[in-house]
Amino acid sequence: MLVGIVRTIILYLIIVFVLRIMGKRQIGQLQPFELVIILMISELAVIPSEDIGIPLVAGLLPVLVLLLLGLTISQITLKSEKARSIICGTPTLLINKGQLLEEELHRLRYNISDLLEQLRSKNVSNIADVEYAILETNGQLSVIPKAMKRSATPEDLKLQIPSEELAYTLVMDGVLQYKNFPKANVTMDWLQKELQKANIADYKKVLIASIDTKHQLYIQAKAK
Repeated sequence: MLVGIVRTIILYLIIVFVLRIMGKRQIGQLQPFELVIILMISELAVIPSEDIGIPLVAGLLPVLVLLLLGLTISQITLKSEKARSIICGTPTLLINKGQLLEEELHRLRYNISDLLEQLRSKNVSNIADVEYAILETNGQLSVIPKAMKRSATPEDLKLQIPSEELAYTLVMDGVLQYKNFPKANVTMDWLQKELQKANIADYKKVLIASIDTKHQLYIQAKAK
């Protein structure tokens, strides 16, 4: 029993390490070859964890082979546009200036109901409002609304907006984030004074406190 538990922990850590090497991407962003490799790795990792008669090294060998295969294919697709189009495919135009491209929908076996669902997820309710809709190689739908249907931007209104920077977290779940204090140009004394203004005596009672680029402090106390 103990041997099986230890082997499972070791396999888990190794698989997590392998997936980290392959890159930080969500499932929906994976290319088909990456998804296949991840599925095969997960299946192969189960075998040595269930059967302690299989040497751990022998069980990990196929996983390492798949890792090398995935990294090799990734490098090839990075260097060669032709190889990338063969392995990953190419984006496909589904809507052109408000008109559905029926042949492309049939070729990809992509039904209109799915297309409408994807459009609604992009806050587009009418196909006529779409200039272009492109099905990307990872299965995601990119939607470009018509010019008159797009949200106005500061550039459209000829407004000069200062660049926005990240807000810095100063307290998270009662723990001070000291590394962010110099970045936010604040001190502990300043934070304590601000907490007192908010009727919070101790930073340990703060759920989150963050400061934005305008030096405005957001504070939320813990419920208990």
